[in-house]
Amino acid sequence: MSKWFGSTLAVDDLDLAIAKGSFTTLLGPSGCGKTTTLRMLAGFYEPDQGEITIAGVRQNDVPPNRRNVSIVFQDYALFPHMTVLQNVSYGLKLRRVDKAERERRVARVLEFLGLDALGARHPHELSGGQQQRVALGRSIVMEPDVLLMDEPLSNLDAKLRIRVRAELKEIQRVLGITTVYVTHDQDEALSLSDQVAVMSEGRLQQYSDPWTLYQAPVNRFVADFVGYANIVPGTVERSENGVATVQLAARGAGNLRCLDPAGRASNGGEVRVMLRPEWFTVSPAEGPAPDADGLALEAEVGASSYLGAFARVWVDVEGLAEPLVVEVDVTHRDQLERGTRLRLQVPHDRAVLVDEA
Repeated sequence: MSKWFGSTLAVDDLDLAIAKGSFTTLLGPSGCGKTTTLRMLAGFYEPDQGEITIAGVRQNDVPPNRRNVSIVFQDYALFPHMTVLQNVSYGLKLRRVDKAERERRVARVLEFLGLDALGARHPHELSGGQQQRVALGRSIVMEPDVLLMDEPLSNLDAKLRIRVRAELKEIQRVLGITTVYVTHDQDEALSLSDQVAVMSEGRLQQYSDPWTLYQAPVNRFVADFVGYANIVPGTVERSENGVATVQLAARGAGNLRCLDPAGRASNGGEVRVMLRPEWFTVSPAEGPAPDADGLALEAEVGASSYLGAFARVWVDVEGLAEPLVVEVDVTHRDQLERGTRLRLQVPHDRAVLVDEA
C-alpha cells in the first residue's frame, strides 16, 4: 500500500504479510512512515493505493469502529475522570456487550495484568507502568484480531521500560494476539519481536527475524540503524557461493572472507563491509598474537566510553578515514588509555557485505 499527504509520499509501496499470533515491529527513524502505516491498519487513514486484509477480509473503507483491532497510544489516552475498571470496560460498553459478560471479561483482564486491586483508582493515582497496563487492558479486553501499539513505552524511565518490555512480551505470548508495534528503539524491536520491518523514507528496507536483521543486514542503512556498525571499504578479490574474499582498505590488512547474503559482490568490485564492535578480539599490539583464522589490524586508542559491563573504544587504523568502534573487556583497563596500541582480529565468515561502493 501507499499513502500520500499532498506532495509527500509517506508510505511507498509497502508490502507485508504478518503471521497470525506473531509480534511484528515497525522500526525506523522519525518520519519513516511507521506510524502512518499503523494508522492505516487502524482505519484512521485510508491507503491511496493497495489494500489491507485481516484474515483474508479486505479492510479498505471499513471504519475504525468496525474493524476488530485495538490500539494502545503513546500517551495511553486514559480517561482521567474514570477509574481503572471504568477505563478498561469503556469499549465494551460502547459495543453494548451485556453487563454480565462485560464484568466477566474486565475482571479476567484486570487479574491477568495484576490490576485487580487497583480497579477503583484513577489514572493520576497510578505509576507509569500501571497506566501502561491499564491502556493495554483496555485494548485486549476487546479481544481484537490485531493489537496495534504506537511507542507505548516511550514515556517510561529506562529501568521501568526494560521491566515493562519483558512483561509485554510475556503477555503477548500467553494471549497469542497478533501484534503490530511501532518504535524507533532498536533494543525494543530486537527483544520483543518475532519479525521486524525496518523502514526509511516510507520504504521497507528489510523484513526479517531479529537475529538476521542484526547479523546480516541487507544494506548500509539497516546496518547503521540497528546497533553499532563499522562500515569499512574494500575490494573484492574473489566471490562465489555467497562468500566474498575482500581486501580491506586498512594498511597492512590481509584478505577477509565476508558473507554476501544478497549476492552483490563481483570480482574487482568496490564494496562496503560491516563489522560489529563485539566481533573484534582485542589484545595488546606488542604481545603475542592469539591464534585466529581471520584478519588482524593494528590500531591506536583515540577515545573510550566506560559502560559498566564493557567499554566502547574508538580506535584509529591507518588507511581508514573513520575510527573503528570496538568493545573491550573492562578488566583490561590498560587497553582503554588514549594512545595505547592494540591488535584487532576478526574471524573469517563473520563480516557482512552491506553495499557496493
